[in-house]
Amino acid sequence: MMKRFPSFSLSSYGGGWSANRRIAIVAVTLTVLLALAAAVAFFTGRGNGGHSGAGSPSAADSASPSEKAPKPGTGSGSVPKPPQVAEPVAFAKAAAQMLWSYDTRDTTRDQQLSGMSAWMTKESKYADWTSVTAQVPDPTLWSRMADNDQHASATVTEGHFPSAFKAALADDPSAITKAYIYVVTVNGKQEIAWKKGGGGAEDRAVTLAVQCRPSHDCTLAAIAPNVTQ
Repeated sequence: MMKRFPSFSLSSYGGGWSANRRIAIVAVTLTVLLALAAAVAFFTGRGNGGHSGAGSPSAADSASPSEKAPKPGTGSGSVPKPPQVAEPVAFAKAAAQMLWSYDTRDTTRDQQLSGMSAWMTKESKYADWTSVTAQVPDPTLWSRMADNDQHASATVTEGHFPSAFKAALADDPSAITKAYIYVVTVNGKQEIAWKKGGGGAEDRAVTLAVQCRPSHDCTLAAIAPNVTQ
């Protein structure tokens, strides 16, 4: 039996964000959330000037989506296009379903990345592309998954603003207008299958930073390292 792809579980993602992205998220998101530690616990642990641990992204990984995303023309395979949605929870639910779904039978790793990049905000100082690409397996593992026709689908059960985020927003409603970044936790289930009838299902949960500026469709800013209820 093949080893299933653990990265899409979102449970093993750590705090390996780049220094530049950490500064942006801390400086902007913490301000938006009024520096309320409980509301932004998933954005903690990121400093300026520290060295990354083993396995952390390199400096090159800190580039914005436009710099790091696969070149146009790669195609996106089975990755769905982002919905034209202006409501944060609805967009976050769609984004979580996209993140938990993949099909190595008709989608290459580059296509997967290309499709995911289309969901990202184009405002580079808010976009943590590294937190998204961290969910995609390395080329060798993706190849092994493809050899076994591994694919996954997802069902989203619910999405909501964490209580600490709602409390921070209620305390100062105008704070959100600095970046229009909303924090949304999504719960659901992922079903994975591969050759010869192999498969299984697991519960999933993820907290996303979603940018929804007025009169614009929502976009994905980051995947938080921890789930916040």
